[in-house]
Amino acid sequence: MSKSVQASRKRELLRFIVRLLVIWGIQVVGLLVMTWLLPGVSVDSLLTAVVAVAAIGLVNALLWPMLSYLVLPFAVFTLGLLSLVLNAVLIQLASAFVEGFDVAGLWNAVLLTVGLTAINTILSSLLTIDDDNSWYRNVVLRRIKRRKKPVETDVPGVLFLELDGLARPVLERALEQGYMPTLAAWIESGSHRLVGWETDLSSQTSASQAGILHGNNHNIPAFRWWDRRRKEIISSSSAKEVVALEKDRSDGNGLLVKDGASRGNLFSGDAPNVMLTASTITDFSRFHATDFDVYFVNPYNFSRTLLLTIWEILLEIWQFRQARRKKVYPISSREKRGGVYPLLRAFTTVVMRELNIYTLIGDMFAGVPSAYATFVGYDEVAHHSGVESEDAFQILRKLDQQLARLEGAARHAPRPYRFVVLSDHGQSAGATFKQRYQMTLEQFLQQLATEKYHVVGSVDVHEDWGQVSAFFTEAMHSDQKAVSRPVGQALKGRTSENRVLLGPEGEQQRGQEKDTGTPEEVDSNIAVLASGNLGLIYGTDVAERATLEEIEAVYPGLLDGLVQHEGIGFVMVHSEAHGPVVIGAGGKYYLTDDRVEGENPLAGFGANAAAHLRRTDSFPDAPDVLVNSFCNPETNEVAAFEELIGSHGGLGGWQTQPFLLYPAEWETGQEEIVGAEALHRVLKGWVKELASK
Repeated sequence: MSKSVQASRKRELLRFIVRLLVIWGIQVVGLLVMTWLLPGVSVDSLLTAVVAVAAIGLVNALLWPMLSYLVLPFAVFTLGLLSLVLNAVLIQLASAFVEGFDVAGLWNAVLLTVGLTAINTILSSLLTIDDDNSWYRNVVLRRIKRRKKPVETDVPGVLFLELDGLARPVLERALEQGYMPTLAAWIESGSHRLVGWETDLSSQTSASQAGILHGNNHNIPAFRWWDRRRKEIISSSSAKEVVALEKDRSDGNGLLVKDGASRGNLFSGDAPNVMLTASTITDFSRFHATDFDVYFVNPYNFSRTLLLTIWEILLEIWQFRQARRKKVYPISSREKRGGVYPLLRAFTTVVMRELNIYTLIGDMFAGVPSAYATFVGYDEVAHHSGVESEDAFQILRKLDQQLARLEGAARHAPRPYRFVVLSDHGQSAGATFKQRYQMTLEQFLQQLATEKYHVVGSVDVHEDWGQVSAFFTEAMHSDQKAVSRPVGQALKGRTSENRVLLGPEGEQQRGQEKDTGTPEEVDSNIAVLASGNLGLIYGTDVAERATLEEIEAVYPGLLDGLVQHEGIGFVMVHSEAHGPVVIGAGGKYYLTDDRVEGENPLAGFGANAAAHLRRTDSFPDAPDVLVNSFCNPETNEVAAFEELIGSHGGLGGWQTQPFLLYPAEWETGQEEIVGAEALHRVLKGWVKELASK
């Protein structure tokens, strides 16, 4: 053994000893504080506290590995609650062996467990201690080695980390104001380069991720649209539909096909290793990571996650009340931020984030060549609190801290890792169409169409419920039968085709079982589907797309009524004589001839707006009438057709301006990246180049 290796091991041992002593000291302080706070816990001296902490650690080390197998069947379904109770029992057991240390009752032991975790988390953060280190070494690394010993190599792997919904201008402001010091350090050091890219017309996750991960987002005109062949509404929040969307667009050579991993995504990129990926949730031919099973078994993880979740719920309630008290405008309605929303926000911003991080750490320890993970927290909060709100920026601060955790974990991996941080789209701000004009797009269209025609609106299915459903579906199909069976039994009646359906989609499914037909079927003359500030209007009685001439003949005055409304920026229809035509209040743009009459209706919507609209016009399921709200480029304001004050889905503002942050020594090979398929080619090129080394 060389002297340098010996010296390195000595330094590692010294760091381990110092860290152990510091953590021990923190736990002693925590125990003394909790003794002061809890009348049912007593410690008669400082020495007793030192011994008590050692005893708790020893009992956990000896008994927890065996007991964890008993807890595992219920740990995931209870989100770790049972492991917390069991850990409290072990604390009581430790108190029986330490004279002068007394814990009166299980409830005090539970509170002591949570309190020790909270104090440990706070003090470790203040002292910048790598409190994840023991988890890396003692849990994740051991599991990885039992499954497949990683091979050490100098060839770098790459982690693609998607910050859902974050526009480049918002990121730049967050960097300037100090909310994201980790990313700022990467840029300032010269290790990474920040550029923007431009989405397609459909600036939302299903279109963007299909393009980024599979290089094909053809015929995804919006988040939800009308399938003329099936005569049904297709929603990107439906797990069943996402499976079909990937099947139709994957050529088997996606971004992650070469031993890659997909974590918390809508699409898989053909990764053989998946977790909480909607498109593969019931694809049992792939390896479904089960690291999150063990995550919830670990009592420290659960206590930490529980505290963060409770804090996030209280924070959401307080932030919403503050916004209402200060009369902040615009603000999401009480219906959108009341009820179960605080819990849904906590699930997406805390639970999903933590699961992604720990699984990515496992991926690095396993030496996977590439992984792609989606972090949805900013997108969720910005929808309801505002694109540049303090609430949303605090989510970015927490996400930045997670990037630092990944950077630290990478130092222990068997290969070097490069980090690529990107977004799939941005968000545009502004009061909604309904808030501005006291009616929805559906209601406005009903006025124009008169009572002779029946207009129906889109199905309101929340994206966040899809994350919850995916989580419990993954648990139900866990390799651990002791986990899958109780979860399956508990969710009996809330499943369909091996998938757990919760929230609005689950309610629709149960309604379908009672009634005839499918919940997405529309018995109407006109269907209006909203995707942010993009509206899609379909005639449901005909199999073919209606032309401009047919619309004007059947619905006289409808198109003119739409474009004359101040909330509408433009509409696009397909003319039998002229092809696609964009119509505004003061002019027309003939896309085939690239000819404008009067005022250009696409002015202010970006240099590539015409090209995006031409492409969408070519889709088989392009709407009869495509409606885009107005846009104020100076303020980034649009008027969403759904009740979200931070919105995305169409053209206008920052929603089409996501970002790409990548290692500075890499090249994109093009001056500007326009469209998700173009971004796929860039990322795929990097993966291929690394694989060839």
